[in-house]
Amino acid sequence: MNDASGRISAVGMDQATLVREAKRIAAERVKPGMDMDERIDVLEMTMAELLDIQIMRPPLGRVATWASGGTGRATGKWLMGDDPRLPAMPAKPTLMDFFKNRLLLDPRGGNHLLQSARLAKDKGLPEKIVLACLLHDISVVGFIRTDHGHWGSQLIAPYVDEEITWAIKHHQALRFRPDPAFGYEYPKLYLDNFVDGYEPPDYIKAEWDYCVNHKWYGTAMQVCLNDLYAFDPDKKVEIDEFADIIGRNFKQPAEGLGFDGSPVAHMWRTMIWPNNFL
Repeated sequence: MNDASGRISAVGMDQATLVREAKRIAAERVKPGMDMDERIDVLEMTMAELLDIQIMRPPLGRVATWASGGTGRATGKWLMGDDPRLPAMPAKPTLMDFFKNRLLLDPRGGNHLLQSARLAKDKGLPEKIVLACLLHDISVVGFIRTDHGHWGSQLIAPYVDEEITWAIKHHQALRFRPDPAFGYEYPKLYLDNFVDGYEPPDYIKAEWDYCVNHKWYGTAMQVCLNDLYAFDPDKKVEIDEFADIIGRNFKQPAEGLGFDGSPVAHMWRTMIWPNNFL
């Protein structure tokens, strides 16, 4: 809709209407030859225009902004607090709330986590491994992609068994190391999509010798195995299927994730308010 000055405005729109209207307007603005990043930029700028607010992007790893030409231009004041484009989070959010209101907004990434955990569950693996599979890419989907095993393990460390955090941290390196004893091959996905001749960096290879001699190596390899085969676009799994496993194996803080004063509370708050100016 338009305001009195003739500008488009999101006043009175709910979230679904905002997204639908932004997509409609952005489709009219997309020009032939634009790549996917440019199309996403058009959509983000349209949303910012509808909201009459400036949204800091990307919220993390901002040095990468300059590799793609700098920040976009928008009018209005900088966003601080709830992002109208995202579902509101409860005052004391649980892990389940983060799945439903953040992680599962990414249909491919979120479904990958659910599929991975279902595979582990169907194999009759221990609940700790099922939870590790459910959370192994939590950073990729909801926080930071680079070094995601390290970030993901830090996110959950205060709330789960140490074996889970170890497996999630080191699956990042071990996924690049074939192990015939586990029937694990180098992922074809990487061969198809990484630049030709890609070799894992030395810091990744340096972890291999340490990991193979560790008591939890098998746990990390189960995460890798159930990661590799969890990309079926037609398979649907519901997060509620894992409610009991989460309840028994994830120590939910009474104050809510992000508000318990833990060393990682700020990381959970970043997922609640990912686009704050500061």
